[in-house]
Amino acid sequence: MLNRIVNICMVVAGSTMLLSACKTPSVVERAANTDVPVSFNGSQDTVNVAKVQWADYFTDPHLNALIDTALKNNQELNVIMQEIEISRNEVRARKGEYLPFVDIKAGAGVDKPGRYTSRGASEATTEIEPGREMPDPLQDYMVGAFATWELDVWGKLHNAKRAAVARYLSSVEGRNFMVTNLIAEIANSYYELLALDNQLEIVKRNIEIQSNALEIVKLQKQAARVTELAVRKFQAEVFHTKSLQYDIQQEIAITENKINFLVGRYPQHIERSPQAFSDLVPKAVQAGIPSQLLENRPDVRQAEMELEAAKLDVKVAKARFYPSLGISAGIGFQAFNPSYLIKTPESLLYSLAGDLTAPLINRNAIKADYKSANAKQIQAIFNYEKTILNAYVEVSNQLAKINNLEQSYDLKAKEVEALTQSIDISNNLFRSARADYMEVLLTQRDALESKFELVETKRAQMNALVNVYQALGGGWN
Repeated sequence: MLNRIVNICMVVAGSTMLLSACKTPSVVERAANTDVPVSFNGSQDTVNVAKVQWADYFTDPHLNALIDTALKNNQELNVIMQEIEISRNEVRARKGEYLPFVDIKAGAGVDKPGRYTSRGASEATTEIEPGREMPDPLQDYMVGAFATWELDVWGKLHNAKRAAVARYLSSVEGRNFMVTNLIAEIANSYYELLALDNQLEIVKRNIEIQSNALEIVKLQKQAARVTELAVRKFQAEVFHTKSLQYDIQQEIAITENKINFLVGRYPQHIERSPQAFSDLVPKAVQAGIPSQLLENRPDVRQAEMELEAAKLDVKVAKARFYPSLGISAGIGFQAFNPSYLIKTPESLLYSLAGDLTAPLINRNAIKADYKSANAKQIQAIFNYEKTILNAYVEVSNQLAKINNLEQSYDLKAKEVEALTQSIDISNNLFRSARADYMEVLLTQRDALESKFELVETKRAQMNALVNVYQALGGGWN
């Protein structure tokens, strides 16, 4: 009987589908453009630092300890982990929709129709056994199992499940992208902290140099070789440099708190080795080839999964134009007296039915959903293309930055060396009255600024090293 019902419904479904298929909107097809340049800088070397584990890429034990703690305690990362769990449960829910639903049902009730109604009169004259009339009032007891099942003829439910799987994988890639960004943000903040420590040490040394120069000017004033104006100028320069010390200390506090927040803990001292900052030498970076970004970058993979889900959503929306075939069945026992429930076949109940539902008139809502799904698919294609383009541009920018900063650092180091020597020269000339105090002050200020710029260039070098690792998609695997 079940096969007969299914066959009848399939015939009706085919007829209804032919009626509605001619009115189904067409899909706007557009393939994503995944063509990327063949290389970043003319090299075809496929060695890629993105494959290197973050614990091997960063060699500072204090930095690695911070990253390891952050991957366990960062609140935003933990929130994303719950998003992944939500996506996983959505897959389970979609999978359950194309399986039969079976429920157990039990009930009891009482019914008393009016005696002078057609139903009451008929029941009053009905005998359930010779000499026994129908009970009045009539009780009802029932227990049974009932099932409903929508046959996924057009793949609507399976495609919905596949779309949920794609979004689950997308959420996993989103977590990986978050890991990459988190590692890069902690590393950049750590190197910024080391740079601030070095700048603070430079300021303290400069304060000592300027204080000594101030004492010399005071002695020269007593010898009537300079005026009070020179003394005041040197004092002002010392005060200015001392104020820089507190500005840097404030920046250090802010940066430490930022790192502590990323690590998921309350403010505390960040363990570090600032004296090793000036000895850091950026390593050579193997960027591989651009096509590897499609595999290594989590945001590219996330956009790809979102595109796959959007394509499946179009198929699901299109399937809503076609008939849906459902089967319902039930089996159990029902009687007006509990003692009769086990008396079969009189108390046995069963049912089997098939139903077919198809949209025929006023399908505007379905058409709107279908067109929206199609538009979202095109939107996902553009987003995928934009993500690939952005990934290539980010890598290209960081590689150029590494090369340019290397040249800039060498020149700034020579500048610092020259200005540092000029401080002693200007002091000697000032003592022999062959240079005025303004030349000494300007020389000291230029030397301080050049040292700051050298530290900033070193920090920028280390940040570029971190950012190119992030841009290539390293850290999450």
